[in-house]
Amino acid sequence: MTIDVIDLRDFYSQRLGIVARRLISRGIQARWPDAQGQRVLGLGYPTPYLGLFRQNSERCIAFMPAAQGVLKWPTARPTLATLVDEFSLPLPDAAVDRILLVHALEISIDPEGLLREVWRVLAPSGRVMAVIPNRRGVWTRTDNTPFGHGRPYSRSQITELLRQTWFTPTGWGEALFVPPVASGWFLRSAAAWEQVGAALSLPFAGVHIVEATKQVYRAIPAHRERTRLIPALRPVLVPSSLKG
Repeated sequence: MTIDVIDLRDFYSQRLGIVARRLISRGIQARWPDAQGQRVLGLGYPTPYLGLFRQNSERCIAFMPAAQGVLKWPTARPTLATLVDEFSLPLPDAAVDRILLVHALEISIDPEGLLREVWRVLAPSGRVMAVIPNRRGVWTRTDNTPFGHGRPYSRSQITELLRQTWFTPTGWGEALFVPPVASGWFLRSAAAWEQVGAALSLPFAGVHIVEATKQVYRAIPAHRERTRLIPALRPVLVPSSLKG
């Protein structure tokens, strides 16, 4: 189920969304402290997190799927966001160094096709990071947040999906151990929830944060085409004129 871009914007403007953004941003920065001189692409609804890289990257743009809609970003500067067909990105091969996927894989109608297109536009030495709802997490059990929409994934399902689409997982993290309750006490104690959950490796985090690299020399399935036997045909002479 695709969530509308207006609903995403409204969520991140609320107190619960602001806390979620801060906690997920910490997980992203733990793997990508900066993007100095890198070409960064965000896909899905990545704009709440692209501010981490916009200042020091060579280029930072956002692609939003057509089924979701698009909003102007950044609001007070020239637009760096556009509406795209997620299975045919308007970029040449190996065009970007880093790709951040947020609110993308879980709501895509074809996550494998999406990741293969990501593989195409990612540079050979590039890296991809995906924020994906955790199948065992509390946040996926309510539709009051965007993480409760679409298909959540377990860690093994993410690993299989990445390997099928020619990526190698290289790092894992989790975020959103705090329950999705917009109560003042829960929000004020969110940092403590994160520390305890990460220290004890608790399984109910709201999202996985996985980093992967591109397999440049990927295995190609050895399917032998069945030979079609075409019978040899003898030429037939057609008379130039018919005799009466």
